[in-house]
Amino acid sequence: MARSSSRYVCQSCGSVSGRWSGKCEACEAWNSIVEEVGTASAAPIGGTKATAARAKLRTPPLALEQLTGGTPPQPRTSTGIHELDRALGGGLVAGGAVLLGGDPGIGKSTLLLQALGGVANGGHEVVYVSGEEGIDQIRGRAERLGLANAVVGLATATSADAAAATIKTNRGLKLIVIDSIQTMYAEGVESAPGSVAQVRASAQVLITAAKQSNAALILVGHVTKDGAIAGPRVLEHMVDAVLYFEGDSSQHYRILRAVKNRFGPADALGVFEMTGLGLKEVPNPSTLFLAERQDRDPVTGAAVFAGFRGARPLLVEVQALVGNPSPASPRRAVVGWDSARLAMTLAVLESRAGLPFSGRDVFLSVAGGLKLEEPAADLAAAAALVSALLERPVPNESVFYGELALSGEVRPAPQAKSRLDEAERLGFSEAAVPGDAKSSKLRITKINRIDKLVQLIAAQPLLKAPKTSDWTDRYDD
Repeated sequence: MARSSSRYVCQSCGSVSGRWSGKCEACEAWNSIVEEVGTASAAPIGGTKATAARAKLRTPPLALEQLTGGTPPQPRTSTGIHELDRALGGGLVAGGAVLLGGDPGIGKSTLLLQALGGVANGGHEVVYVSGEEGIDQIRGRAERLGLANAVVGLATATSADAAAATIKTNRGLKLIVIDSIQTMYAEGVESAPGSVAQVRASAQVLITAAKQSNAALILVGHVTKDGAIAGPRVLEHMVDAVLYFEGDSSQHYRILRAVKNRFGPADALGVFEMTGLGLKEVPNPSTLFLAERQDRDPVTGAAVFAGFRGARPLLVEVQALVGNPSPASPRRAVVGWDSARLAMTLAVLESRAGLPFSGRDVFLSVAGGLKLEEPAADLAAAAALVSALLERPVPNESVFYGELALSGEVRPAPQAKSRLDEAERLGFSEAAVPGDAKSSKLRITKINRIDKLVQLIAAQPLLKAPKTSDWTDRYDD
């Protein structure tokens, strides 16, 4: 006879314990442990009967196959959105499961509704299951996006078993979207929707049905305040691809980033622009982040970084502002870059190049709200800081990249050719970079030490009185 039993599961990491505590011993999260009630058999696990039952089992061995041979991969299905197809590695894979996460209001539902419309317009059957919105709300959004006539099956439900039955029944189904997995529940799991057990069980039911029916599945996942997808970490291991939809709600651009993909590159990137008619693709994102540089007079404290975001070359402007010496404690503010790298860059500029940043307010920002994580952004940030301090503009047609060492040396960055090709394509004529970089059209200025960068900027015309004159004797010819 079955009897009820309780266990305590951490909602952050999924670890199970026999008693409740205020802090999870596995992930050290506070107030994340929730009691889950299940059933357990009253019959003893061991004993003569259990041993005899196990002895009667005859499990056949695995049927092994070789690497050679097999069926060719099936063609991918385009969503009609090139940037989404790029992030997916070329389009939807039949039977593949994708997990899409992002902040509330970032545009996940809008993106997926546009993708459903694109697949439906290609003559395929698609279904959109929402556990958060009503049918009329979805229809209203589709009308605003110009998709009112798209043949998209709609349902508002929170039953994972019902959604799985829909997948199995409609054998011609090409794509099904579940918005969101945290609202779904599976029969037989005695816990609330959104809990670790329910998210894991619901995802398992849906993924199994999708793979058996050869239908593509996209699960929408909520994120925590730290930006990670809510629920058990095992959810990201169960799916074939994990995408993050990122961006600042105050900015008009969005970035779709792949962090896992079994069918394509794990660092692919798609860029979108939020408009009144939905999400618009940005095939050339560098022009989006450099739009303010067009037809403007020379300014100080601005340098263009030739970087990478995922597997995609991207040019973005780094801006800096340096204040005059003040008896008050200096402020250090940075937006879009690591504050620790800003402190290191300032220390190297002061110790190795003799530039006085002590006692001055320093502000650094990445234009467009983009976040830079590459160490190769050090040289562009240093160029902007030197330009702001000396009141001399950075060469307007130059791009920068390179990692700054504590010794004052500048180290090369990987994929130099792709960076320079992107700068060349956008009309830049110069590049101040370390190493032995080569380009057919760009004029290369080798910057192997930080003092070479200061000499380059000090040779530019003075726009107004500099904030310091200590560099004159050292860098003037």
